[in-house]
Amino acid sequence: MKILAISGSGRASSTNTAMLRAVAEIAQPKHEVTVFDGTAGLPVFSPDFEVGPLPVEVQAFVDMIGESHCVIISSPEYVRSIPGGLKNAIDWLVSRDEIVQKPIALMHASHRGEDMLEQLRLVLSTVSQKFAQDLFLRFEFMKLSPEEISDRLAVPTNRAAVADFLRDLTNSTVTAGSE
Repeated sequence: MKILAISGSGRASSTNTAMLRAVAEIAQPKHEVTVFDGTAGLPVFSPDFEVGPLPVEVQAFVDMIGESHCVIISSPEYVRSIPGGLKNAIDWLVSRDEIVQKPIALMHASHRGEDMLEQLRLVLSTVSQKFAQDLFLRFEFMKLSPEEISDRLAVPTNRAAVADFLRDLTNSTVTAGSE
């Protein structure tokens, strides 16, 4: 099962990115999780850029979406909202087919961020017919280093929570593919 894990953060030392990377490590070998941490490198969306070939960075992102069976998104909250880079990445997908039937689930690396999560749920339910609103996994990893996050995810109860989350996402993918 190919899973694309998108980090909504543009920070090099992002807690969300570190969490997704740790999930990718413990998900193997059953799941192939690829982490996309390039939202900050995508050009600002404009419908004018959709007329010809897509910008190289955008085409690579779109291809990653198309090649995956499902998507996980994990993002910080900026000023009680979706970070601009993540919203921009989603905007690039709005008029494309790659995301419409793609199961999407959310993870979150903080005890706060409800405003962003509510907005993200609204946006994702608009762009994907397979957004799994109820499939959500949250950890409280704010201010931890990537090594500390990996150590916390290695704890058996957290490892089991990740395994359950991935199993449920896989099941939603199989169900989505059979409809």
